[in-house]
Amino acid sequence: MAPDPQPSAAQSPEPAAAPVPPAAPAPAGSINESVFYEGGPARGDLIVNLFFGLTLIGLPFLVGALVRALWLRFRITSRRVSVTGGWLGRDRTQVVYSQIREVRSVPRGFGAWGDMVLVLTDGTRLEMRSVPRFREVETFIEEQRRGKQAAGAAAGAGGAERPSQGFGEPTRRSA
Repeated sequence: MAPDPQPSAAQSPEPAAAPVPPAAPAPAGSINESVFYEGGPARGDLIVNLFFGLTLIGLPFLVGALVRALWLRFRITSRRVSVTGGWLGRDRTQVVYSQIREVRSVPRGFGAWGDMVLVLTDGTRLEMRSVPRFREVETFIEEQRRGKQAAGAAAGAGGAERPSQGFGEPTRRSA
């Protein structure tokens, strides 16, 4: 008889590895979420406020910058905007793009960072302070928001091209 080229498990001097369970398949309705930006506020905000903190008038701004640097975190993905902040980072707000009606931004730090306000469809506002690369973030949020609105309009039409029925745009009458 010819020797067996593959030694059996009983003959092998190496311990047998535990079987690895197969990876669970992704649910049929799952959607991948890619991260555009994840991190804290701009470092320049803290540095500028450290200099202002040397004066008595600048102390409140220094405390605000320290709290932001320690506990404020932004996560902007292809599906939502998530802001974690507050005292010890206990407050978390998540907004999907279909809820955003308008994006406003103001440059700070000579344009190196900026503040953003997301105006939601129900009228509430989500303020995001000291956002690094705020122009890129604003552009990304606007693109995602428009894409979600277009997808929602296409899904609402049911795929058929027909004139809408029902109530039209309200007209204003002058008194």
